[in-house]
Amino acid sequence: MISIIIPALNAAGTLDQCLEALDRQTVGRDCYEVIVVDDGSTDATALVARAHGARCIQIPHAGPAIARNRGVAQAQGSLVLFTDADCMPASDWVEQMRAAFADDEVMGARGVYRTRQRGLVPRFVQQEYQDKYDHTARQTAVDFIDTYSAGYRRAVFVENGGFEEAFPIPSVEDQELSFRLAAKGYRLTFATRAAVFHLHDATLGEYIRRKFWIGYWKAFLLRWHPEKTLADSHTPLTQRVQLVAFALVIGLGALGLLLKPVRLGIWWVAAVGLGVFFVSELPFVVKIVRRDAPVAVIAPAMLVCRAAALGAGLAAGLVGLSARPSPRRPAMSWSARAVKRAMDIIGAVLALVVSAPALLLLSVLIKLDSPGPVFFLQERVGVNGRKFRIVKRRSMVQGADKMVKPGVGPGTGGKRPEDPRVTRIGRFLRRWSLDEVPQFWNVLVGEMSLVGPRPEEAQVVAGYSDWHRRRLAVKPGLSGPMQVTGRGQLSLDERVRLELEYIEHYTLWKDLAILLRTIPVVIAGRGAY
Repeated sequence: MISIIIPALNAAGTLDQCLEALDRQTVGRDCYEVIVVDDGSTDATALVARAHGARCIQIPHAGPAIARNRGVAQAQGSLVLFTDADCMPASDWVEQMRAAFADDEVMGARGVYRTRQRGLVPRFVQQEYQDKYDHTARQTAVDFIDTYSAGYRRAVFVENGGFEEAFPIPSVEDQELSFRLAAKGYRLTFATRAAVFHLHDATLGEYIRRKFWIGYWKAFLLRWHPEKTLADSHTPLTQRVQLVAFALVIGLGALGLLLKPVRLGIWWVAAVGLGVFFVSELPFVVKIVRRDAPVAVIAPAMLVCRAAALGAGLAAGLVGLSARPSPRRPAMSWSARAVKRAMDIIGAVLALVVSAPALLLLSVLIKLDSPGPVFFLQERVGVNGRKFRIVKRRSMVQGADKMVKPGVGPGTGGKRPEDPRVTRIGRFLRRWSLDEVPQFWNVLVGEMSLVGPRPEEAQVVAGYSDWHRRRLAVKPGLSGPMQVTGRGQLSLDERVRLELEYIEHYTLWKDLAILLRTIPVVIAGRGAY
């Protein structure tokens, strides 16, 4: 069973067409239920819903996040789909969304907007969305799901608390949930054929107001998702460049009017910012020329309006919401991430340079001891569930990963004492953790950190409970809480609790303390095998 949730506030004028479209789906009506959550409407929204046989839940006005969560609470389906009351799903929408979940590992999916409007402003909005869809399609992982065409497995949705109810109006509550799930490494996908038709902004004023409020509430969201300031799977880099360039032009222009002695120099820098803004527009404008040439005429002005509205919204949100309590805490603040990354780069470079002579000697010994390559590459799961290839000195016989393991204890990641697959030189490497020295390369390229949770194998992550996945919010570490507290002797739950305590109470001094504690742990060799 599939449950379709539609929040509706005074939506009698559009809900009828939405429900008619859902009545015409290519899958049988017995496969899905439709739940309309009437969010305190004062018109005939509830009557329209019931006229189409939809289940109608009426609640006092509370906002779309709460409305959707109330709908899911009463849903019968194991898969919950979301659309909006002003959307008309294509006839195969349910079929395409269901197909996106054919892979059991997929926990969430996003579809696409289409429009039949002929005005220039809504056609520009459609081209803007299409540009973002092009960007999303190029990403290896999706972290951004819009609720106009969205779906989640109900169990994961409920276990993670659904949409953040601190957002009182339609804004960024949909992307916040997908950011939260992506941080736990849940697989989200892009269903490019799951389309809904929508009435986009018809006027410039509507467009500016919508962008302003998106920026306003995005300032709130970024408090606990600061890493999304720089990148997400939905927003092209050019949009961020334009936002920064526009802010630079406005800020320096105002400064130039105040500081007469240096006015000329400031205005030159502002002119460079303006040039960057318009150059960054060109790829998008070229796309529009190919797809809908008349819209290209208004595109430059619309992009200026977008940057101005989003920028003003962000600034207003930073000020206006400063006293509003954040409902969640970030895994790590922006400043902490920057300092930690700087420490990683410096530490990795120094370690690789200092260890180079020893690594060369060990390479010769590994080759003399047993046939096979010097390095061993293995897929591990990193931050937000992204997979990468960890670099280690080979400590086992060639092909050991394909052999039957002699016995695996919980949380050991497949490592056991007296493993017959380990070579003679391999035992020495493991005893002194020298097999892990090449991982400084993973640290240097940004896949790992000097300190963090253990870089886990995919098969172990596949067996995680939801609370285990919180450890995926930060980069795995060459050393970490597990390595200085028991190493291979800890169970999975014991290790994860240590790692979550590290994440939730992170400080730079804690990193330094763990690095210092790593030295005597390596010398003692307890749990190293």
